[in-house]
Amino acid sequence: MAIAVKLDDLLHDRRMTLTELAERVGMTLANLSILKTGKARAIRFSTLDAICDALSCQPGDILQFESDQGNRERPAAASKRSTADERPAERESTKEIFK
Repeated sequence: MAIAVKLDDLLHDRRMTLTELAERVGMTLANLSILKTGKARAIRFSTLDAICDALSCQPGDILQFESDQGNRERPAAASKRSTADERPAERESTKEIFK
């Protein structure tokens, strides 16, 4: 995972339980737990704003980028390469159509 969620550390530093945070933010305990364990696929800015307000922190205190050490290729770079590789074949088929 490239984005790590450090919510557990913040809660520990603030001596706050996940249940208490859920009540302050207005989220279900289950959804907050999914976020805390890093299993969430996305987070709304409004949710992040509410969590930051309740914990008196910045978004960067909750979320941290962790490099995968170059094991993953960026989608944009991969699509550019595949498009460039396909173009000569496309040109040949286009030539055959317009003969």
